[in-house]
Amino acid sequence: MTIIVNLDVMLAKRKMRSRELAMRIGITEQNVSLLKSGKVKGVRFETLEKICAALECQPGDILEYRGAEGKPSQLRADKICDPVL
Repeated sequence: MTIIVNLDVMLAKRKMRSRELAMRIGITEQNVSLLKSGKVKGVRFETLEKICAALECQPGDILEYRGAEGKPSQLRADKICDPVL
């Protein structure tokens, strides 16, 4: 199971450089680089919120879950819990 960080993809879509994002959200370019490479163990919701606001996107546009086979996971609501009748 892996979380993939697609920050570089969103930066390219928005035609924004890492330096500009860093200045807009108040973190260092080095930290943006670490986020882009996926070399972080976590990200604060506050930072994720600022990134999403600056890039006008949703958290799911930046973070992606990959299952054991390396394929995107498709969770089904009926597999998560049984409906209450």
